[in-house]
Parts: sequence; C-alpha cells; structure tokens
Amino acid sequence: MSLSLDLRHDGPPLDFRADLPRGRITALLGPSGSGKTSILRAIAGLLPVREARVTLEGEHWDGAGVRLPTRARSIGLVSQHYALFPHLSALGNVEMSLTHLPAAERRTRALEVLALAHVGGLEHRRPHELSGGQKQRVALARAIARAPRVLLLDEPFSAVDRSTRKRLYLELRRLHEQLRNTVVLVTHDLDEAAQLADHLCLVRHGRLLQAGPAADVLNRPRSVSAARLLDIPNVFEGRLTRDAGGERLLHWGPHRLRVAALDPALPDGLLRWAVLPSNVLLAHADRAWNSDLENAVPARVLEVVELGGEAVVRVQPAGLADAPLQLRLPTRAIRRHAVSRDADVTLCLRSADIVPLCDDAAP
Repeated sequence: MSLSLDLRHDGPPLDFRADLPRGRITALLGPSGSGKTSILRAIAGLLPVREARVTLEGEHWDGAGVRLPTRARSIGLVSQHYALFPHLSALGNVEMSLTHLPAAERRTRALEVLALAHVGGLEHRRPHELSGGQKQRVALARAIARAPRVLLLDEPFSAVDRSTRKRLYLELRRLHEQLRNTVVLVTHDLDEAAQLADHLCLVRHGRLLQAGPAADVLNRPRSVSAARLLDIPNVFEGRLTRDAGGERLLHWGPHRLRVAALDPALPDGLLRWAVLPSNVLLAHADRAWNSDLENAVPARVLEVVELGGEAVVRVQPAGLADAPLQLRLPTRAIRRHAVSRDADVTLCLRSADIVPLCDDAAP
C-alpha cells in the first residue's frame, strides 16, 4: 500500500482509516459535508487534526513525532476552482510551482507540462482568456510540474460543462497512464467515481463505510448505508434459512429465493439485502424456465420511464405491496417484450446478484 491514513478530529469530525494503493486513482466518494475535502487537506498538511498518521510508502508525513509542512510533502493539489493567479499567464502560473529551479530550467519544465496537459500554445494567455476546461488543464499542469508522488484533486471537474468534463476524464486517465503517480480524487458524483477510479472509498460523516477495488464496491456494498450512498434503490428485508439439504433460502414475502452464493458463515435469521437494478433480469414469456433462469418472481409494472436508450422500470413483486423494485432495461427490450404500465412480467433474481447487507456502517 502506498498512502496510509489514520485521521481523528472533532471539527470537522473525522474518524477515518484507510490504505490507498500505490499508483492508482482512488476516489473519496460521499455527499457534501461528509469530510472528503477535510481528508484531502489533512493529507496535504493544510488541516492540522487532533490525531494524525499519514505515511507514504513508510515515510512519515504525520505521526510518530513528525509533522512535515505542506512544502515538504511530495504532493500536487488541484482545488475545485483551480486557484490560478489572475495576473499571471498560464506559463507564469506553472512557473510559480518551480521557483526552486533556475529561470531557464523553470521555463523549460513549465512548457513541458503544459504540453503534457494539452494546453501547449496557450502559455501566454491569462486565466480570464481561458475556457473552464483550459483552466483545469493549466491547474493540473501546475500540480504535476514538480513530479509529485501524490496528486490530490478536490472536485476538479465540477466547474465545467458535461461535454468538457467527459474530455477531461479521458485526459486525466491518459495522463495517469504516463505518470503512474498515486491520485486521490474527491467527488460526490457517482458516475465520475465509476469512470475514473481504480479504488473507491465511501465516506460518510468523516468515517469510512467501505473501501476496495471500484468495481467490487459499486457492485457489492457491504452495508445499508453504503447501498444508500451508491444510490441503489432495491434494498429489502427477508429471512434467511436452510432447507433439509443445507441449501440457503431467502424468504421474501411469499417468494423463496436461492442464495447459494452467500457466505456460508452468514447466520440464519433476518437479513437486509440488495440487488442492483442492472442485475434484475426480465424473463422471456416464451422461454422455458430452466437452471439459467433462477428465482422467478412474478410482478406487475407500476411505471416505465425512458431515458435515452435505457428505461427505468418500477414493478410491484407479487405479494409485496410495500416493496417496489426497480430495474433498468434497454428501450429495445421494453418494446420487444411489450413492457408497459400494469403489464404482468416475470423477473429473474440470480443468486449471485443478491447482496447481503449489514446494518452496521463500519467497513
């Protein structure tokens, strides 16, 4: 692990411990006010906290009697509004981070990183002459100019429009492929985290809810709080049992769902569980039910909302008046299977896609 954090503070409240992998993009994902920026500022040494341990590959930045000033930490920082000096050109802004170099070397390095950030040729423009995306690239060039081992990004794409943001995502990934430094990205945007992050930390009230490879966290939240933060609407309660042969069954209203993929150590009894809308399958009416289609659940369609090439479908599972379920389907599937309001459908909930949740929000 590259960047190890143990932070405790009272105002803002922090009780955060995590190990962020070396050479990867880690996203700190959480709602506004969850403490993400405070964690970033503590890493940078800009926020003195009550108790801190920050180590980079065994090198202490905070803790063990050491507290390095920000200038002594190998970091680059891009803030939400870029913090460019308005009276300086793009070149001058980048050179400000290179004052330790002789003037000639400073200019050469500044031009080099401006080109790397795809704003070569704009070096003489001042911030008011740059677009939002260009300002972001200049701020990124300034942050990487000293070849930091850790790059800290505080919601750096929030001030640009959606199309510019998409281009900047691509450029950040390309830049990271070249530099291979450790990146910590603060965001409250779930789509942004999903597109950019290799590693994901879910943050709520200054605490770590869950951490791990981004795909694992996004697809298998561990707690109800994590599922809510990931905007997973399908969170339910059932009762877990075993049949005479030891097979695990989840009783959900009148339905008995096979859950063979669950951890064998998970005890029987009440269980909170989730299923992602993208993992709920619609069974073909004319297809025989076999081992490929497990856990049949009849339902009635409550609502169909088309969003571009995809549709959000809300259904009422039979016998469960207070447990509407949501699924996402391509619009072509909606039309092919005549899915409309009040239509009767059959759902497939695969055992591997049923995610058990704990009520405890701890990781």
